[in-house]
Amino acid sequence: MSTFTSSLPDDLLKKLNDMAVKIAMPKNKIIETALNIYLDQLNRAEYIKSYKQVASDESIMNIAEEGMVEYLKILEK
Repeated sequence: MSTFTSSLPDDLLKKLNDMAVKIAMPKNKIIETALNIYLDQLNRAEYIKSYKQVASDESIMNIAEEGMVEYLKILEK
């Protein structure tokens, strides 16, 4: 595991310290968990953005519809 050093605003660090004491969890674990959740949300936002871009592209939508028609034919067999 690597070490990472960062600066945090005093009020945020106090909240982190208070929560670490309250839930009896090391600060680094809270930060690790929060960062994993945040990065996952960013990834989901990227997927949503890409799906919205694809939905507005008529040629891609036509290809997808053609693919679905073929897929339904396979399912019917």
